[in-house]
Formats: sequence, structure tokens, C-alpha cells
Amino acid sequence: MYTFVPERITPSKPKTSKEVKPMVFAVCFGLVLVFAAVAAWCYYRVSLRKAELLRTEKLNLNKEGFIIRNQKEDVVFRVAFRSGALDLDSCNKEENILRCSRSSKGKLNFFIMTVKPKDTITCYRVRWEEFVADTVVEHAMYWEKAHWYGGSEMSTQHWPIKLSGEQEPKPFVTSDVYSFRNSSGGILERYWLSSKAAAIKINDSVPFLLGWNSTEETLYFQARYKDSPYRPPVGQRPFPELSYRVCVGSDVTSIHKYMVRRYFYKPARKPSESMFQYPIWSTWAQYKKDINQENLLRFAENIKMHKFNCSHIEIDDMYSKTYGEFDFDPLKFPNATEMFQKLKEDGFQVTLWIHPFINYNSSNFGEGIERKLFVMEPTGRLPALVQWWNGIGAILDFTNPSAREWFQYNLKQLRVKYGIASFKFDAGELSYLPEQFSTFKPLADPSTFSRRYTEMAIPFYERAELRVGYQSQNISCFFRIIDRDSVWGYELGLKSLIPTVLTISMLGYPFILPDMIGGNVYQNKTSGSDDLPDRELYIRWLELSAFMPSMQFSIPPWRYDREVVEIAQKFSQLHESLVAPLVLELAGEVTDTGDPIIRPLWWIAPTEEVTYTIDSQFLIGDTLMVAPVLEPGKQERDVYLPAGKWRSYKGEMFQTPGTLLTDYAVDLDEVAYFTWAS
Repeated sequence: MYTFVPERITPSKPKTSKEVKPMVFAVCFGLVLVFAAVAAWCYYRVSLRKAELLRTEKLNLNKEGFIIRNQKEDVVFRVAFRSGALDLDSCNKEENILRCSRSSKGKLNFFIMTVKPKDTITCYRVRWEEFVADTVVEHAMYWEKAHWYGGSEMSTQHWPIKLSGEQEPKPFVTSDVYSFRNSSGGILERYWLSSKAAAIKINDSVPFLLGWNSTEETLYFQARYKDSPYRPPVGQRPFPELSYRVCVGSDVTSIHKYMVRRYFYKPARKPSESMFQYPIWSTWAQYKKDINQENLLRFAENIKMHKFNCSHIEIDDMYSKTYGEFDFDPLKFPNATEMFQKLKEDGFQVTLWIHPFINYNSSNFGEGIERKLFVMEPTGRLPALVQWWNGIGAILDFTNPSAREWFQYNLKQLRVKYGIASFKFDAGELSYLPEQFSTFKPLADPSTFSRRYTEMAIPFYERAELRVGYQSQNISCFFRIIDRDSVWGYELGLKSLIPTVLTISMLGYPFILPDMIGGNVYQNKTSGSDDLPDRELYIRWLELSAFMPSMQFSIPPWRYDREVVEIAQKFSQLHESLVAPLVLELAGEVTDTGDPIIRPLWWIAPTEEVTYTIDSQFLIGDTLMVAPVLEPGKQERDVYLPAGKWRSYKGEMFQTPGTLLTDYAVDLDEVAYFTWAS
């Protein structure tokens, strides 16, 4: 039989079981999970490779900054990039160099090179260079709960550094911090040191500005040409570059020693031994501008009469008719030649105050214009007149060989004519140049002008003193801290002396003159009467100065009473017999090592954290520790003795693992000092 099937009817398909659908979904979902897991694994592997790529010898880099750890894996240095983030996809690693070619702003040249000069020291060369003219590069360095030292002389000086508020980055250049109290000082270097044994040195080529934020505990390092005194090297476009070196060591002392030996100049020789041994007698605080022949000879006679050493007398401001002349005012000094002969017979070496200014009313002003000896306006056609504390004038251009020769010639003529031994070179800071100026040789870094000025002291180095220093450690002269007010506090007062001397020492300047005993007695800035510092302040200042590399009197002790004269005689003799021989020995070592003469307590006790913040004690070398009284009305003080065996000036012996002596008795005519007896 046949079966007929209608043409439009198709066979029915078997129906899918309801149990099969969930199984298909599960398989699909499983495949998705497998693919996701594989993708995640691949991403994880790529991330691991990227993380490994951005890590080198205790340094971890990310797009927003980097951190550095020490051998104990503690974070000791941290930087944030404030002017852009790195494009990590543009980064690669070649042996010891991490490189990136782009940031969030565009093309750049960024690298970190790791070097290991010693087993205990690792250094990192960091460079961020933009390729857009007149832009800004800025990094923020975090304090990392450490104590920091270095930078510059400041008007309110603390040890370690204490900063308050927020300061937008401003040019880090030499300035007179007495007149401009919120500026950087006349002695400065682009160097900072941490109690966590990290140190940073900003490269000389950087158009460097410094700022800070005390709330965030950061320093701002900025590179900028626009609206700054820096200029790109001749023939180059103003592409800013921020480059620096960070080194990490095992302790704060050893890393500082390495940095000084590696990056600082060292003195080539030491000044005259008598500068270390005997007091300098300055006319300034005693007579100000009223110095004349009669006053000078009376001053010298009183030094002799009170049985002080007739070693070195310094004639300060206003011995000439006008500022910019190189001879004595005949009205004030009618017999200058005979006067100098008398001083020589009495055993005095005489030095003169000098400065780089030629006032418009000076007889040398016209010659300076004619011979183009001055710093000029930007056009280069007219001298750039400047306002300084003694009037208006031009400033000699020490990048110009003719100006250097002219200045040196006039100084040497004073030496020939009167037997002048040397000079007190005042000023030299960039703050006394106009905002816009031009020099014979263009200055990419304007603080180089200060360096050129310090070079004028080289022929007179034995008894010369300078108050500016920038890359000038090899000048081999005494460097004087800026004028002090006759007050007790940290703002240019007695308490600022030790922090300032320690700071300058850490910047590589070992031959330090702590300015005049008792301060400068400026009106409204004197504790005591307007013409005489407070008696107790004067005595405590005198006692501290006796333990510095050199002593300088101006207000003489006989203006008080017999007891003060006896205390001054006692400490002048102690300086000569105890301090000077040790300082001279250390001065002989400085030319090889660069180690400071005046040292912080952590120098010999870097593992004793309490030493990181002691700002009222110091060491001379490693063997003499000094703890002066710096508070009014006190005849006792706390003294910290680092681990070891110490003998006090009273003959007491202390064997200690590190001890605080509380309320240690120190009479008005005493300084607590201890010698290393181990």
C-alpha cells in the first residue's frame, strides 16, 4: 500500500528538553569565565612585568612619582611629580636606566640612572626635561618624618630645618637675609641632607626655584626660565630641565662625607694661623660710620691697655670720602701713613672693609662708565644703577676681566701705600642687582655672580673675610655669617649662631667667622640700651664665640666693667690655648677630606636619634663637645653626652651609653665643655 503525504506538510522536529537549556547556558558562562581568567592572568603577567620594569635597586617608579628604600626596606626618600604624570607605556628599562619618553603633557626626556659607588651607598641620577619652551617642571620632595639640614643661611635659623606655612617656589639665589628676611641667604648650596641617610644635590644646570608646604611636609623643587632670573645657555631654547642626584647610605654621617667628597669643592689651603688664634677687633659696632684717625688709635690703645693681643684690627664703613673710592678721607684721617706706621709698630695687622659698589657721586663713577666696568641694563648701553644700604650706585661686573683687574689693582695699591694686610669683602649677593641686567659674560645661573665676587679675595686669602658663598668652598677664606642683632632669639640672635654655623659647615665652608661678639647693636634691634648689648647677653655671646674657629670683638668688654674684661681675657686665652690648636689641626685636614671643623652631635653618634635635633651643642672635630648657656637668667642647662667616655671641664668623668645631664651647673663665667676620653 502507498501512503500519501500532503506536499505542504513537513515532518515535525523533536522538541529540545527543558533540562538542556541551563546546561548550554552554563557552558557558555564557563567559557566566558575561562576567557576572563585568561585575560586577567595575562593582564596580571603584564602588570608584573611592568612593575618589574619600573623597579631598580630599592627604587620604585610609578606615573606620579617614585620612592626609594634603604637596605632595611624603610622608605627614606619620596618624590611626587607635580607638573605632569608619566605615560608608563612609554617607559623602558635598559640595564641600570629607567627611561620614559612621554608624560600627560606630551613628549619629554625622563630617566633615572642607578649607580652604586660603594657597597653601602646607592645613588640615583634623576632627570626630567621638557620640550616645550617656557613651561615648568616641578617635583615635591616629602620630608618622610625625617630631619633635614642644609640649603642656605636664613634669617631665622633652626637646626634641623624648620619651615612654616606655604611658600610658592621662588629663585634659589644669594640674598642679604638681614635686609630681606624671607629670602635665601648669602651662603647657599643646592644640597640637603636627611637624618634617614638620604641626600639630594640639585644640578648646576637647573634654573632652580625652591618652595615648601609645611602642612604637607614637602619641599617644592621647580625648574623654570619664564619670569625668573635664569637664562638658558647661549644658543639653546628655554626648555626647562629638573635634574638632581639622590644618594642613600647607611647613616647620616657617612652619606654626608660621600656627598662632600663627590660634589663639593674643598679649600686649597688654610688662612693665616693668627686668624684662628687671636681675636679680630672691628670698628663697626663700636663706631659705626664715625670712625676716624683719633677713634681708631684710641681703640688700638685700649686693646693694648687691657692686655689683649694686638693681632688684627679691622677698619669698617666710611673711612673714604664717598663709596667707591680707594683711599682715606683726609679730613677723617689727616695722617693716614703715620697712623698705619704706629699700628704696625704696636703689632697690629690692619684690614679694610670693601664692597662692589661705586656710588654715582664717587670720583670713580665716570671712569667705570667710560671703561664699561659695571653691570649694565639689559640693553647693554647704560649702567644698571642699584639701591644698596649706603645709597645709589653701580656695581662692578666681575664677569668682565677689565673690571676684575681694575678692582684688584686698587686693592693692591692700598696694600702698597699703607701696608693693608687684607680686606673684609662685604655684600656680593644677587639681591643687590636689578631684576633685569646684563653682564660681560652671560650668566645662566645668576648666583655665579656671587662666585665671581668671592674670587676677588683669593690674592688676600690669609686674612680676608667674605659674607657670600656659592660653589666657593675652594676660595680658602673665612666666611662670615650675616650681621646679628643684639638679641637672644633664633631670628639673627644668639640662639641662631650654632644652627647657622652648623648649616654653613654642612655646605662645605669650614672657616667660619661668627660675626661680632654681642651683635651689631642696631637701633631697635638690641636687647639692652641702644648703644650697648645686655651685659649677660654679651658675656654668653663671648663665651660661645671662644669655641668658634675665630673670634671677633667690636663692642669692647671694657665698656662694661672689670668682671667682663676678666671674662673676655679668660676666654680669649682659652681660645688660644685649647680651641685654636685643635681647629688648626682640623683645618690642615680639611683640604683632603672636606669634613667640617664645627660638627653636629650626630657626627659621632648617628644611631642616637636624640642627637638629630640638638641645636645648642656642637663638636669641634670629634673630641671636644661644647654646650654654652643661651638662655637669659640661667646658670644651668641640660647637656646630652653621646655614648662614650667624656671628661668635663670641671674634671668629672662620665662613662655613658648616651646620657642627658639635667640642670648641669654652668656659672656666668663658664661654658660647659667636655673632651673625649675613650
